[in-house]
Amino acid sequence: MGKREIGELSILDLVVFIMIAEMAVMAIEQPTDALMNTLLPMIVLLLIQITLAWISMKSKRFRDLVDGKPTILINKGKIDEGMMRKQRYNFDDLLLQLRENNVSNIADVEFAILEPSGKLSVIEKDKNTNEQDITLPLILDGEINEENIKTIGKSLFWLRKELKDRGYPNTKDISFCSYQNGEFYIDLTDQ
Repeated sequence: MGKREIGELSILDLVVFIMIAEMAVMAIEQPTDALMNTLLPMIVLLLIQITLAWISMKSKRFRDLVDGKPTILINKGKIDEGMMRKQRYNFDDLLLQLRENNVSNIADVEFAILEPSGKLSVIEKDKNTNEQDITLPLILDGEINEENIKTIGKSLFWLRKELKDRGYPNTKDISFCSYQNGEFYIDLTDQ
């Protein structure tokens, strides 16, 4: 498997290693069985894993089939909700991994790529300001988060008026809306 971390193992690698561990446990629990009855299947699985790893190194098509491909979730600052749904990835997951990448404002993200390992790679936009503040989502998937509106010291009426003034009369059309440093970040739901 090379020098990969557990989080970077493919599903196939993980399954093979769990199966080998299970066979080792069975050998320990049944010491009267011949050792070769346990070692042979373990060696066969190990050879299969090594062969599949070699094929994966040589063939991109096989690698994409087994490991998956990276998925762009934010492209040029625009959130792709369709890809998020396809990957079964929600806004809570996105915000969590952005925070883990030390990104406090989703509007600062030029690209966010969900890697096959499950990690999120983030490429930030060029910043003109050094202000760092946490992004509070006011709307997620068309639903208004009244608690976050209160946290920033504003009202529901204020939010609706600001959105209407910006040309967004229906909050159901907004997949994500945040407010930070006096500026809105609004992403419409893909149609």
